[in-house]
Amino acid sequence: MRASLVTSIGVACTAALVLPLSPSGASAAPQVPQATQHTGSADVPGSTQSLPLSAPGSDRSSGGATEQGVTRRDVRPFSLLGVVWDDADAELHGTVQVRTRTAGSPFWSDWQVLETHNQEHGADPGTTERDSGHTRGSTAPLWVGGSDGVELRVQAAEEDENGPAYAPLPRGLRLELIDPGNDPRGAPDEGAEPEDDSEPGPDTAISPEDSGDWPLPEDLPPTLPRAGEPAVRPDSARSYAAPRPRIITRKGWGADERLREKRLGYSKTLKAAFVHHSATGNNYSCRQAPSVLRSIYRYHVKSSGWRDIGYNFAIDKCGNIYEGRAGGVTRPVLGAHTLGFNTNSVGIAVLGTYGGTNPRAAATTAVAKLTAWKLALHGVNARGKVTLTSAGSGKYGKGRKVRLNAISGHRDGFSTDCPGSRLYGKLSAVRKAAGGYQRR
Repeated sequence: MRASLVTSIGVACTAALVLPLSPSGASAAPQVPQATQHTGSADVPGSTQSLPLSAPGSDRSSGGATEQGVTRRDVRPFSLLGVVWDDADAELHGTVQVRTRTAGSPFWSDWQVLETHNQEHGADPGTTERDSGHTRGSTAPLWVGGSDGVELRVQAAEEDENGPAYAPLPRGLRLELIDPGNDPRGAPDEGAEPEDDSEPGPDTAISPEDSGDWPLPEDLPPTLPRAGEPAVRPDSARSYAAPRPRIITRKGWGADERLREKRLGYSKTLKAAFVHHSATGNNYSCRQAPSVLRSIYRYHVKSSGWRDIGYNFAIDKCGNIYEGRAGGVTRPVLGAHTLGFNTNSVGIAVLGTYGGTNPRAAATTAVAKLTAWKLALHGVNARGKVTLTSAGSGKYGKGRKVRLNAISGHRDGFSTDCPGSRLYGKLSAVRKAAGGYQRR
C-alpha cells in the first residue's frame, strides 16, 4: 500500500545551500536520476534508490565541500528517506533539509529538517555487528508518504563562531529513498480509518504465547531455551507477572526475512527497557504504520548496514505493538537501539517525533503494558532501579556501572534528545502504570 503524503511542517532555511535556479527563479528542471536500486528477486517487496550528493554546480560528489545536495528531480516512488555516509564513527555536523513532491501531483512540501545525530543508535562498540565493516553513518529516517520528486541540501556547521572554518562533511554522502512495498496479505486495504484508529486489520498475524519462530544458534547461553522449548521464566518472575499484550508479528507487518542477517544475537538476561521515538515524523496514519516499519527496517539493514531493525519493539501512535528485531518476543534479543547499553535491555520505539508533540494516551499505555509484561518475564520490578554496565556510550565510559530506572528514556543512557521531551515527560506515569499491571 502506498501512502498519501500529509502536509509537512515548514522550517526556516537560513544559511542553507542554494541550488541552481532557472531564470524565472524556480529550481532547475527535474532530472531522472541515475540511481542504484538495492533489490533482490522481483517478488521482494520494497526497494531503495541511492543518490550520491554533490557540491553546487558539480555532477560529482565532493567529500571536502561544506555544501552538498541533490538537485530537484523526478525519482521512482518512495515514502521514507534518509542520508547515509561511509564511516559509522563519523558525525555529520550541520543541517540537512529536504523537500518532496506528492506522487502524481505538482505539489511540493515545505523544507523539512532531518535529525543528524543518529550515532547514539546502533550496535555497541566491540560487537560483531558494529565491527562487521558494513555499518555506515546515518541521519534519522523521515517518513514523507508517497512521493516521486525530491530535493536535498546539506550545510556544514561552523567550527568556530569567530571565523569561517567549517566542520568537514563526512565522505560518501548519499540520499536513500525507501519504497516500503505493498502490505502483506491480510493487512487492511487503503481507505477510511477504523473508528478508534487502532486496529491494523482483523487478519493481521498476532504473536502466539511463545513466538520463537526463527532457528536459534547452537551457542546460546545456558539460561536460554533451545528451539521448540518454552521461553525463560525465572521463579522470581511469578511475583511480577503481568498480562501479555497483543503483539503484531514481523510477518504481520510484512518484514522480508531475506533482508536481515540469519544469525540471531541474545543477552543473558533482561534488566531494563529503553524508550525511544523513531524521529520519522508524525505524518502517518495508523493504517500506514506497517509501511513505516518496513521502511525503517530496510533503512537500518540495506542503507545503514545493520543486521536487522535496531528496535526490539515498535508502537504506533494508536497503541498497536509490533515485534521488532527477530529472535522471539519472549527472549532477551540483543538489539541496536541504545549505544552502550544494548546488552541486557530491550529497546521500544514509539513511531513518530515527540519533541514538540504529545504522544497519544494509547501509545503510552501500550508502552506501560509492554514493559510490564516484558520485564516481568525476568523478574524485574517496572517501578524499580537497575544497574547496567556501559559498553561506552559517549555519556558513560566503557565499564562504568550506571544506576537507571528499569524503564528509562534513551537520553538516560546517551546524550541525546530522544525520546523527545514530550514523550520523556510521560515516563514517570508509564512506570507507575507498568507497576500497576505488575500489581506492584
